[in-house]
Amino acid sequence: MTEPGVILEAKNLLVERAGARLLDIPVFSVNKGEVLALIGPNGAGKTTLLLTLSYLMKPRAGELFFSGLRVGSGYLLSDYRRKLAMVFQEALLFDTTVYKNVASGLKFRGMRREEIQTRVTEQLELFGIGHLRDRSARTLSGGEAQRTSLARAFATSPEVLLLDEPFAALDPPTRESLVQDVEQVLRRAHTTTIITTHDRSEALRLSTRIAVMNQGRILQVGTPGEVMYHPVDEFVAAFVGIETIITGEVVRVQAGTFTVSVNGKEIEAVGNAAGGEIVTLCIRPENVTLSCDVFGSGASALNVFHGTITKITAMGLYQKVLIDCGFSLVAYLTNRSMERLALTEGQEINAAFKATGIHVMKIPQTDPAGQSPAC
Repeated sequence: MTEPGVILEAKNLLVERAGARLLDIPVFSVNKGEVLALIGPNGAGKTTLLLTLSYLMKPRAGELFFSGLRVGSGYLLSDYRRKLAMVFQEALLFDTTVYKNVASGLKFRGMRREEIQTRVTEQLELFGIGHLRDRSARTLSGGEAQRTSLARAFATSPEVLLLDEPFAALDPPTRESLVQDVEQVLRRAHTTTIITTHDRSEALRLSTRIAVMNQGRILQVGTPGEVMYHPVDEFVAAFVGIETIITGEVVRVQAGTFTVSVNGKEIEAVGNAAGGEIVTLCIRPENVTLSCDVFGSGASALNVFHGTITKITAMGLYQKVLIDCGFSLVAYLTNRSMERLALTEGQEINAAFKATGIHVMKIPQTDPAGQSPAC
């Protein structure tokens, strides 16, 4: 049975093509009014999942439920498709005017002319293309064409909106402007939305939940904070931007904290663990502080290490600093901080991070035959 608040749910979804398994998802659900971002590398299955949810691609097995009713039996497929709108990475427009493109979905639904005019005009203004209403779609720039596609989708007031990398083909200024407009429209309309993206910042900015995919599977679903700061495994950790992922042995246990030995260096972490247990520590680069001076003893719960800067990489608005502390540690610094500290490769530096800023993943133990114990 579909949980209350769930508008779209898939069960035991299996998609195969030419003998290759593209999707294998036991359960997937979307709550009414939420924005769910699908993130993952190329080939993870994000677009395949959208195409399957829209029935543009037929699964080999599985069931799809809309508002608790099974699509294809309790809910007619034609009725289900009318509840959806989809926008692709490349704008797919008819060879006619902007106004007629935005109106096309409403005409297909048999809507009255007066209501079509009201809805189209509203969406043209929301997406900043009212002045283009009589322009031929063939003459539009990439950003203008994508705004037209989005306006057409929103004009139909879909119950579920599917966005497949809608900003990927745009230059940075155009992309930022359109992301801002889509963010405002989504917040205003409360439209249930599934969006695929490679850009973590877009996912964090637009979504209420994030699902991380790889090789046709969903590895983790949670709020942006849960996924970014509490990844379930090393793949998710690396994909969401955790650049320090190190493994060590628990050598000492205190009340509420424990000490992990990594290459002879001791790191304090918060939580519960057993002596001798092997754990993986995840430290986000923005949680690492660098100083040319010795950190004061008054700093609370700090892990402090002396190391050498091995590499500095410019990343636009910030710089990535790699430090050898007996283990590799990555820190992000603003350009202003870099100038103030005058950091250079080969320089000795002090690095610190809080015990509370470490995400700990426990490694499953194996039996002598090398098999993980049954859950």
